[in-house]
Amino acid sequence: MDLFDKITNKQGPLKDYALSSEGYYMFPKLEGDLGPRMQFNGKEVIMWSLNDYLGLANNPEVRKRDTEATAKWGLAYPMGSRMMSGHTTKHEQFQNEIAAFENKEAAFLLNYGYQGVISIIQSLVDRHDVIVYDYESHACIVDGVSLHLGKRFVYEHNDMDSLKKALERAQKVIDETGGAILVISEGVFGMRGDQGKLKEIVALKKEFNFRIFIDDAHGFGTMGPQGQGCSFEQGVQDEIDIYFATFAKSFASIGAFVASTKEIILHLQYTMRSQIFAKSLPMPMVEGALYKLKLLRESTEHKDKLWKIVNALQTGLTKIGYDIGITNSAVTPVYIKGSIEDARKIVKEMREKYGVFTSMVVYPVIPKGMIILRIIPTAAHRIKDVEETITVFEKMKPFIENLTKQ
Repeated sequence: MDLFDKITNKQGPLKDYALSSEGYYMFPKLEGDLGPRMQFNGKEVIMWSLNDYLGLANNPEVRKRDTEATAKWGLAYPMGSRMMSGHTTKHEQFQNEIAAFENKEAAFLLNYGYQGVISIIQSLVDRHDVIVYDYESHACIVDGVSLHLGKRFVYEHNDMDSLKKALERAQKVIDETGGAILVISEGVFGMRGDQGKLKEIVALKKEFNFRIFIDDAHGFGTMGPQGQGCSFEQGVQDEIDIYFATFAKSFASIGAFVASTKEIILHLQYTMRSQIFAKSLPMPMVEGALYKLKLLRESTEHKDKLWKIVNALQTGLTKIGYDIGITNSAVTPVYIKGSIEDARKIVKEMREKYGVFTSMVVYPVIPKGMIILRIIPTAAHRIKDVEETITVFEKMKPFIENLTKQ
């Protein structure tokens, strides 16, 4: 069989879904300045689908510094991978500063978060080791784990009894192989918005010998006293062995970092294939990261603004009867029972009639019969945006109830 014929024949519903959804529900084209009000489909909408938690994407001072750094360095410098020709004093400066900020001995700057996570996992374990990870882990963790040549066990989301059983199974394996155990969780889970139970996880170190790796993409910048993340929020940073965060959320940029002991960071920088065989993070993004880290260190202004919006939005949705689940972060999911077609109609009604843009999450990301309208508050939003959005959700209730009864 021809490879392309095989792929085309297998597409089935995917092709139909792409034809009916692409450009509107999937791959929507947003226009205008990044912020709480943007243009979509020829209309202004209140935008609740940007992971710009601290509102820095269109911050005038941030943009000014980004522009100056780009004019100074261009986007090519440094040219090459970090190991060969892409290392600079600026990269090193950020590593030292972020390590101190995260209360870790050392850190390493990564060119991309997704690839970074995959490479970190690959570098930490071999075929004798066992990975134990949360069922709702992000795709980058799942992809990293899937490349592992040894055993791997998944535990039910944030379920400590399930984790304990997985650790018991892992212990039996390493008793035979002579390997070790790596536990992986997220700081904030991007769909539900609940924090990983880091305090409970690290407490299990008293019974089991394992190391823990945290992907805190949604927690960095939003949680902890100065935005150091969920492990600071929960008071267990000293027990977190490998801490990772991306710049794609709170820093509104590209890149990421990993922090740990000096020995582990040394090991990672010489073994992470996505860093050894790919171009170094361009200088404008490094300088941008240094400036944004300075903002976090010196003030909680942006984080405080974010949480003012988060609290107003989540309280308002709950008061008018919507289910936002168990979120204890800025991520705000609105749970509705219904089909994929129901989700399309709800989203379209909100966008076209009321000018409110949210993203929909449906099967297979979540179980059939369930819809999540995923709302991401930012520090750039105003209380007026929240009030208008709550009013729209209240007006939408009869439409949703009538739709989901059918």
